[in-house]
Amino acid sequence: MPPGVEFDALPPIDLVLVSHNHYDHLDAPTVQRLSATHPDALWLCPLRLGHFLRSLGAKRVTECDWWHTVETPGFSSMCTPARHYSARSIRDRGNSLWSGWTVCADDVRVFFAGDSALHPEFGAIARAAGPFDLVMLPIGAYEPRWFMRDVHMNPEDAIAAYLELSRGQANATHCLAIHWGTFRMTDEPVDEPPRRFAELWSAAGLSQDTNWTLAHGETRQLTLSV
Repeated sequence: MPPGVEFDALPPIDLVLVSHNHYDHLDAPTVQRLSATHPDALWLCPLRLGHFLRSLGAKRVTECDWWHTVETPGFSSMCTPARHYSARSIRDRGNSLWSGWTVCADDVRVFFAGDSALHPEFGAIARAAGPFDLVMLPIGAYEPRWFMRDVHMNPEDAIAAYLELSRGQANATHCLAIHWGTFRMTDEPVDEPPRRFAELWSAAGLSQDTNWTLAHGETRQLTLSV
């Protein structure tokens, strides 16, 4: 699947969040191009990944451990736990950390789960950095389940994570379903994750207005009630 937005159409980039070092999530030529075009961008990455980013041209790089918060005049961001792994070769598995991220700016709070299986810390993340206006949760690349369940959520897991992240919140939490349809990596049909996620979302009695499963290249504006 081609990029939803052409590179030259991107706005100025202030912040780049890196979840881990797998090739389908951290493409070296893209890092080089972003670094050259947006040299003032701040790159936030998990522990022991900064050297690699700097070698590709990133100038402003901050490494974080889980639960570490970065404060800037314009936003704050927390590095959050994820259940996954890292590797770019057969000999470096686990040499760098993997994570999700929260971002709070202008009183809007967003959570990006990164690449992750279901884990027990979603409630703690919401308590530490929520309540969230938008959460981005992976829903694809999950079959065969015996092999993928420890590294990727399926739609059922994503619903469970959403309920933990939004539990007790007065505001409506939008869910942007991610990690599906870009690469054909696993055994499920490529169009199954969003369809299955929508069915489970409805079965859980959740509002259709907050299920943001977008077509590639689609955009929406997050409008918050005051």
